[in-house]
Amino acid sequence: MRASDADRDRVATALREHCAEGRITMDELHERLEATYAAKTLGDLQEVTSDLPEEDLYALPVPASHRSTTNLPAKQNFGEISLTGPAAMWASWASVSAICFTVWLIVALTTGAAYPWFLWVAGPWGAILLMRTIFGPRRDN
Repeated sequence: MRASDADRDRVATALREHCAEGRITMDELHERLEATYAAKTLGDLQEVTSDLPEEDLYALPVPASHRSTTNLPAKQNFGEISLTGPAAMWASWASVSAICFTVWLIVALTTGAAYPWFLWVAGPWGAILLMRTIFGPRRDN
């Protein structure tokens, strides 16, 4: 079967990844890229990558029953908070409202202007969120 430009590009991308992983050298990469772009059939493309794995076997998840005894460095997530759905909406509202209130408080203390303009940000947004939380669609799984 004839190879398309998309097939050649896919193989070229895979070759670049294999070079970045250290499986092939830069010279091998250039040779294989020339062969890739000269390939006329899918069989020609398969010959270019026949000695390379299709997936990075080290990146695949390992079942708990096959865990090795080598200690890999643990992934550390410092300060990462993952919120979704209503919790994310309320967290956004609280953050923006706190920033607006802080700015208003600083201006009020330094200039004496006490008009609570931050309520125009926090009020309508909070009311809409409250309505959505109370009357919004229910997701029963």
